[in-house]
Amino acid sequence: MKLVYDVKDKPKFGQVIVFAIQQLLAIMAATLVVPIIINGNANLSEADQMSPAAALLGAGVGTIVYLLFTKSRSPVFLGSSFAFVGSMSAAFAGAASISIGYAGLIIGAIFAGFVYVIIAIIVKFVGVGWINKLMPPVVIGPTVAIIGLSLSTNAISDLQKGDITDAAGVSTANPLIAILCGIVTLIVTVICSTYGKKMLKLIPFIIGILAGYALSSVFTVIGLATGNEALQLIDFGYFSDLVKDGFNIGTIFSLPDFTFMSAIDGISKIDANYILTVTIAYVPVAFVVFAEHLADHKNISSIIEKDLLTDPGLSRTLLGDGVGSMAGAFFGGCPNTTYGESVGCVAITKNASIVTLWAAAIGAIIIAFFSPFVAFVNSIPACVMGGICIALYGFIAVSGLKMISGIDLGLNKNLFVVSTILVCGIGGLALTFNLKNGTISITSIAMALILGIIVNLILKNSKEDSSDSQD
Repeated sequence: MKLVYDVKDKPKFGQVIVFAIQQLLAIMAATLVVPIIINGNANLSEADQMSPAAALLGAGVGTIVYLLFTKSRSPVFLGSSFAFVGSMSAAFAGAASISIGYAGLIIGAIFAGFVYVIIAIIVKFVGVGWINKLMPPVVIGPTVAIIGLSLSTNAISDLQKGDITDAAGVSTANPLIAILCGIVTLIVTVICSTYGKKMLKLIPFIIGILAGYALSSVFTVIGLATGNEALQLIDFGYFSDLVKDGFNIGTIFSLPDFTFMSAIDGISKIDANYILTVTIAYVPVAFVVFAEHLADHKNISSIIEKDLLTDPGLSRTLLGDGVGSMAGAFFGGCPNTTYGESVGCVAITKNASIVTLWAAAIGAIIIAFFSPFVAFVNSIPACVMGGICIALYGFIAVSGLKMISGIDLGLNKNLFVVSTILVCGIGGLALTFNLKNGTISITSIAMALILGIIVNLILKNSKEDSSDSQD
């Protein structure tokens, strides 16, 4: 892939700001929604709820940590990890008080981060050759593909709904209206990316989101004026909440509720049983996310045409991810992970400039205190983000398929490895083990990768050639 801006390139200052906003728009919705999910799962009262703005700040800090560890050579943004949703819910469920639950979020993230640190130390001494042998392109390619494909149901589900819901939490919007707005978002994005001149070609997501948001606003205003809920896609309540006590400096800038502030009182009350609960909830998931870490970095390596597992090295990417997760949880409660949306944004815009990622990380920290922008992002209707995610997740899938384009699928040994991974990943083969002190979940992506590795190891010494499989 010919990049417009390579990793070391430095766009003009004004361009960097716009590119950074685009990266933030690509990752922000998912980053903000993780704490919202936990608030619902843990039935937290409004006063005790996790702060999405704090999670955004934690993502910005975590990304900076990651960029420092990787010597500013890996253009990926870290955001709130969905893999740890069950772990975070378990931390609250096993807590005797809210403050203990918040302390558990930080302790769990530290345990998970230490898993990465330990693996990084091992890799530092033994190298990455074993990983390349264990996970050659025939394994890692389809795994990257299913990262995108497994998210496709989320994109299509979002495409069909708005943000106004009834008492049961179901979108009241007409699905056809929602789909129209999402498709307009997608079409504007792909037109800008394909036919756009200069700057338009580099910011297709911003233009697409604004186009979809504008159309959604028109339908919503008509719906509000006529009392027709089927036309209401945008929840403008996010903005009204800003001015309910008057529009002033305190409304524009506010201090998020950081996790460590809520956790202080709970640290002294933690006992051994709770530590065990948190350990069981977090540590196994860290090994699962390690597999996704490898797939993401193989993917971004193929996009920038530089092997990040050797330069700056897997040990550094792991340390950056692990310590970044600890930092993210300290501020926002959510362990971080490299975001596929960020990788997709780099691939589509062909902008891998690390300066953009630095600006996005700093921007995330600043925006966490800037309430109007957070309100705007929260108000982007699901259908608009669904349209954007069709392009983002699709590019991730295609990136994986490109990795296996040079593999001879006429050989049964390759065909079986690829088919096992694709079917298990797309089919959603996942395992959950309910233990006394928590649950252990193995995601469909991790299961597909594990089975792919096993099948590849069994068949790698096969002596067949292409003609054998065609007889």
